[in-house]
Amino acid sequence: MSKYRLPAPDEQTLLDQLEARLVEPVELPRFHSLLRRLHYLGSLKPVGERLYYVVTDGRGEWVGLLVFNGAAKHLKLREKWIGWTGEQARRRLSLVVNNSRFLLLPHPNVPNLGSKALRLVLERLSEDWQARYGHPVLVVETFVDPDQFCGTVYTANGWEELGQTDGWGRQRRDYYVKHDKPKRLFVRELCRHARRSLQAEHLKADLAIVEAKVPTRCPMRFKEIESITQPFKHVREYRARYGSYPLWSLLTLVLLAVLCEAPRGQKDLEKFARGFSQGQRRALGIRRNRQGKYPAPHQSTFCRFFQHVDGRKVEEAILAIQEQVRGKPPKEDLVVLDGKEPKHGGGQAVLSAVTVPSQFYLGSAIVEKDKTNEIPVARQLFERLDLEGRLVSLDAMHTQDETGRDLVIEHGADYLLTVKDNQATVHRNIEQLIPAPKADFPPSGAHPDPSSNPGDQQRPA
Repeated sequence: MSKYRLPAPDEQTLLDQLEARLVEPVELPRFHSLLRRLHYLGSLKPVGERLYYVVTDGRGEWVGLLVFNGAAKHLKLREKWIGWTGEQARRRLSLVVNNSRFLLLPHPNVPNLGSKALRLVLERLSEDWQARYGHPVLVVETFVDPDQFCGTVYTANGWEELGQTDGWGRQRRDYYVKHDKPKRLFVRELCRHARRSLQAEHLKADLAIVEAKVPTRCPMRFKEIESITQPFKHVREYRARYGSYPLWSLLTLVLLAVLCEAPRGQKDLEKFARGFSQGQRRALGIRRNRQGKYPAPHQSTFCRFFQHVDGRKVEEAILAIQEQVRGKPPKEDLVVLDGKEPKHGGGQAVLSAVTVPSQFYLGSAIVEKDKTNEIPVARQLFERLDLEGRLVSLDAMHTQDETGRDLVIEHGADYLLTVKDNQATVHRNIEQLIPAPKADFPPSGAHPDPSSNPGDQQRPA
């Protein structure tokens, strides 16, 4: 075993003058050539996010090369060390990077050169990643071949060894081969509380961009998906003939996108469907193609689906699923009707009825903005709701004699309607007929009149 020695004065001067910088595009051929000739693993062509670094001495001569790229997809030791869930790991893996190559050139041979070069790069790695890819990185990992190296340069920089890998290597995308050469796994946090951030329920704003780029995936298993499809089988098929995708399969896909909080444009649904496994697609009821596979529907399929599907029948199926999962809505809850205009609704608004506070969905109706408004649409929606003995609330637009009469006489409900200053007559009549309730507390800054009877003053509950 060689004995450790301190750097000589001239060697210390060289260490003090070391600098780390990103490799310029014109320098990449030389960079890869040196890796091919001098690194025991040769060069590499990483895909996705990656950064190339060179460490130079005081004269600008290269003394070290480093490559950082996307982290390994599956590492049990790393996942346990971070403490995140499997879904968090899938969506946040871009916040972890792998030091896939580290080469010190043969000359100069100076003590502490490797640890100093690595430290210089790690000090700027996260900021460089932010500048290049729009997000920082929190954790760095690397593999060390125990037959080749001891990993001293990493432990000297505060890296933690987690143990040995299982000895599998990725040959192609999602294809792994057993090579029976396990590597030692080293990891390090690049900032304080990095692991706490990665395992948090919600990422901080500057980190959330990485999750937004990852396609949403459905976590449900075969039996769960199959149970959801059953109510949709009663929705009438609008096609005389269909190929791989029954109507109820497409309806289930859209509902799963809602439940998984995935985007629901036609292109987004196509991407969401592609993320389903073969078993999940079989549970959806998708038919096999000639290759024996269960395909994913394309954007054009969803376009035709949205144009022709019977919305009323879909609503009936959704209500049946809701009752199957949650039971019936509580009778004592307030029924609230409110209209919203979707971002891509083409000028249409949707008037929906829900219960408060239990948030049961009761029904909805389309409001054609160029043809009508919410008032007559709300009265039509009353016909489809069970309002007997319920209290119904609507905003000021619906404060109309006919709406109130319809709720009480036709549907046996009570109403809670809002009155604003622009409804001058109604507002004035209410002020004259109904006294304002006495406040429990005086307005801010007000003091009770000391001459008044103390018994007439309100006291806090």
